[in-house]
Amino acid sequence: MNNNKRFYNIFWRWHFYAGLFIAPLLISLTLSGIGYLFYTNVENQMYDDLFFGESTINESISIDEAIKNAENQYHGFNVTKVIVLKEDYNTRFTMTDATGEQKYVFIDNNNQIIGSQNAANTFSNVMRSLHSSLFVGGTVVNYLVELAACWAIFLLISGVYMSLKGKVFKRHKGTLNKRQRHKKLHAITGTIIAIPMVILIFTGLPWSALMGNFIHSVAQSQPSIGIPELQLVPPTSDINEIPWAIRKNQTPKSEDPHAHHKMITITIDNDNMVSMQKLMKEVEETQISEPYSIIFPMSEEGVYTVSKGSNTGVAGLDVSPYEEVTAYFDQYSGNFISKVGYEEYGILGKWFTWGIPLHEGHLFGWPNKIINLLVCLAFLAVIFWGFKTWLDRKVKHQISAPPKTPVGKSFAGFIVLLITLGIIMPLFGLSLVVIALIELTIYVLKKDKSRNINELP
Repeated sequence: MNNNKRFYNIFWRWHFYAGLFIAPLLISLTLSGIGYLFYTNVENQMYDDLFFGESTINESISIDEAIKNAENQYHGFNVTKVIVLKEDYNTRFTMTDATGEQKYVFIDNNNQIIGSQNAANTFSNVMRSLHSSLFVGGTVVNYLVELAACWAIFLLISGVYMSLKGKVFKRHKGTLNKRQRHKKLHAITGTIIAIPMVILIFTGLPWSALMGNFIHSVAQSQPSIGIPELQLVPPTSDINEIPWAIRKNQTPKSEDPHAHHKMITITIDNDNMVSMQKLMKEVEETQISEPYSIIFPMSEEGVYTVSKGSNTGVAGLDVSPYEEVTAYFDQYSGNFISKVGYEEYGILGKWFTWGIPLHEGHLFGWPNKIINLLVCLAFLAVIFWGFKTWLDRKVKHQISAPPKTPVGKSFAGFIVLLITLGIIMPLFGLSLVVIALIELTIYVLKKDKSRNINELP
């Protein structure tokens, strides 16, 4: 067997086993990704009464009275965020209790309450939970999802290599049999979608457990290429504006389900805080247009954070990356303190400001959704045709794996590829170490078994 054939067989064998083991996860991730891709369209229909409806009460009240009404109606919950959505959407409150449970409460143009949702059960949050943690959650599952994404990159690279080196693109004399037809469809479709699929996977990695945390850490530690320092260390309010004797701090905590990384939200109970109506007027005067969210202070020295984002995960809130801005207002006077926008982001921050909405399918409207949908459907077809190709050549009661290739010079290039991918994707590298240890253990056991047989009289 020549070196080219050996090299091809190495890729084929690894491609086969990788696909066999992670295909179920990839199908789950792709289907949930398609669901999340259209969450705004689905939610606009499902929650039409909350998003666009009106209360039966026609009396107009202030936003501050609406907040009090909401906290009275939903006892034990405090408003931690006010979201002023775009166009004809109703305003939404995020309310959190001491255990971290959240509700979304909607108010109409008269600031009257229309109704509420359990945050965990909304379509977008269900799809997000399924896509990122398979509903189960926890570190192990998050790592498993990330590992599947990493191995999908390997599948795409090895698949393209085999397609280019194999004979699938060559014209066949006569009619193709069933196996050849499935193999050709698998190879051609996989090659066509390889680049867009790699882009989709890499733009989704900011949410991953290991690589996502690494990206976030780099962005934080290197403001020049990542997150501006003002966002890392927000300013503080002028606490001298309130009497010392009545400063108090009550801290119910929760995790924001829309944050790409864990964030603790803390609200304070302080009558000296500026009214929401005045704050919203200050926001308007600062020329921050709708849509935007107002995040409540995290401590008695904290500030109101007003944010416009390109990847919020909230229907009616996303904006263009160029419009991203985070502004800070004193919680007692309501005065504008400072703001940071897209122009101040480092190259890493800018990349993901574009990459995440591209991944979610709303960077450039409907065409973005359609392209992502076609890529996802094609990826599912690639998995299906790959499975069919295997079944077409599978011998009954056998796994029918590609032939094992003896270690030789042909392994050198393959090892270089694995090491390169392992450096780029650390979890992929760790999985390779585990595979090597398993292979070594099997080799030692087989060697010991063979020696024991030979020593028998």
